[in-house]
Amino acid sequence: MDLDDQVVGCAASHQLLLAAIDDMTQEQCREPSLLADWTRGHVLSHLARNAMSHVHLFECASRGEVGEQYPGGYQARIAGIDSHAGDSQKDLVQAVRQSVYALEGAWAGASAQTWAGSGKQATGALIPMHDIVFLRWREVVIHLTDLGIGYGFSTWPELYVRMELGRQVQMWAS
Repeated sequence: MDLDDQVVGCAASHQLLLAAIDDMTQEQCREPSLLADWTRGHVLSHLARNAMSHVHLFECASRGEVGEQYPGGYQARIAGIDSHAGDSQKDLVQAVRQSVYALEGAWAGASAQTWAGSGKQATGALIPMHDIVFLRWREVVIHLTDLGIGYGFSTWPELYVRMELGRQVQMWAS
């Protein structure tokens, strides 16, 4: 599927996310999400940190480096999420909003060399930069559902579902 189509789809999901969390209250941020042991604040903290981890990968790739998505690995990822999960609703929403636009700006400013680069996930797996947009789209769609605020499988974008099913079939077949 065309990278531009993925950018458009992910950006639309970003806007859906931002609209959904704008009216979230402080109390709602403290309520449990649909993920075990995570509040909605954890989900929002993760979404902000995930976007910034992708920005970091783009910055590294633009220098010809293979960056770590979360410098310090998996434990640093968890620590970052936990350290901001209790932030105020205003700070959580602002962090998500700023990270979304920073990431979309990184996409817009990426050169062909950057898109041809690679990054390293917290698991240590190498990922091509051209896969980052889909991976982010997955994070947004799934975690919008995990917030437990009325989004679910039936509201997932059709193009995302087609792409996800295609990827899952390939993984199963391999």
